[in-house]
Amino acid sequence: MTGGGLVTFGETMALMAAAEVGPWATHRDLKLSVAGAEMNVAIGVRRLGQPATWISRVGADSFGELILRELRAEGVVARAGVDTERPTGLMVKERPNSLRTHVRYYRSGSAAAALTAADISADTVAAASVLHVTGITPALGAGPAEAVEHAVEVARSAGTTVSLDINYRSALWDRETAAAALEPLVARADVVYAGPEEAALIVDDAEPEQQAKGLARLGPAQVVIKLGADGAVSFIDGVVRTTPPVPVRVVDTVGAGDAFVAGYLAELMAGRDAGTRLATAATAGAFACTSLGDWEGLPTRSDLDAFGAAGDVQR
Repeated sequence: MTGGGLVTFGETMALMAAAEVGPWATHRDLKLSVAGAEMNVAIGVRRLGQPATWISRVGADSFGELILRELRAEGVVARAGVDTERPTGLMVKERPNSLRTHVRYYRSGSAAAALTAADISADTVAAASVLHVTGITPALGAGPAEAVEHAVEVARSAGTTVSLDINYRSALWDRETAAAALEPLVARADVVYAGPEEAALIVDDAEPEQQAKGLARLGPAQVVIKLGADGAVSFIDGVVRTTPPVPVRVVDTVGAGDAFVAGYLAELMAGRDAGTRLATAATAGAFACTSLGDWEGLPTRSDLDAFGAAGDVQR
């Protein structure tokens, strides 16, 4: 696959993350960063050697400036309107104990919630190799949902591959509403990723293999059910594949799913076969778990080459 690389869009927020384990009531040290599912994928793809463009809106504030600086420092083309009336959204990540991470969002009325189809360049989408969208963006409101609809239609008309991560967020909408909005997107996507509970929004099957086949029957040729520490099960071009997990010492799992998607898409754009795409995805997701941060631990090619579990990845 050749072309203009990855194009994605959605909300990136300022992130205030606990610097140590313990509840906020007794541990108050914070680290300021930025985070957002689509941004994470864009950075992950770029680190693996493919072009990436991210589109959104940010507030006219220091958080918005930080987001744009980080993206551009990572080599991602950032095209974001600056909203003088709405703030940049905020995400807070707490680690109350070593077993759990709690994430809360403060994004109501944010700049990205005002995203519309007018913010999405049809020429940019049409020139891309892959358009990547998530189920988060249409949950932000009518404008963002319209933007997703517009981008997908442009991509399909232009022959741009459409990638969808269902990425259900219960804080944004209920399961029934999400299912009604996401099923048509699944039907128009070429590549779909979901966890078992997310797949259950659309299909009734309980087992991952059957879920993958059920989603594929709606239209996508490539469906991957992400199983976290258990690896992945996929149905790609009519073939069921089981991808084993890559064992690591886990530090932080937030962002691992985005790393998985970035690894898969980077190899897809490089023209790699399904086995290589899945192996790189699993390794990238595992690698991301070995450090703190949503995107800071995303691997480069040299990281994957040096990673002991990456030996099955063909180069």
